[in-house]
Amino acid sequence: MSTAPTTSRQLLRHTLATLAYRGGKVIRAADASFAAFQIRDRTRTPGAILAHIGDLLDWGLALAQGTPAWQDSPPSWEIDVRRFFDGLARLDAYLASDAPLACSAERLFQGPIADALTHIGQLAMLRRLAGLPVRGENYLRAEIAAGRVGPDQAAPKREFD
Repeated sequence: MSTAPTTSRQLLRHTLATLAYRGGKVIRAADASFAAFQIRDRTRTPGAILAHIGDLLDWGLALAQGTPAWQDSPPSWEIDVRRFFDGLARLDAYLASDAPLACSAERLFQGPIADALTHIGQLAMLRRLAGLPVRGENYLRAEIAAGRVGPDQAAPKREFD
């Protein structure tokens, strides 16, 4: 057990790695048919949600760099899957650097990062509603490490139905 204090940046980086792990699990083996799944009129499709997550990650990096800008990107499942991991990698690299944060770590968490976590949960729920459930897991035991934000994640330690 580590006794060294965790910095805000380290915690944000671990949170991004958690997003990569959980998000990777939710989008793995999903395709364009899932991307278009819709439970009601005027609700976001999984494709629109994933595009929004990409926008959130881009916004998080822009906030960190002091150039806040928002964009609404049109959904494209294959592009947005890559964009999800690329956005995590860019934000993680910035947090790992010595570059100053133009936005507090707390604000980065409460805004774009927490919102992205919420949307990963929505995608998991939509997978179940679409008949493509993701197996549950004891995430406390998952092998999640700061800096591991790409599509290649550790295998689950213990999944359950």
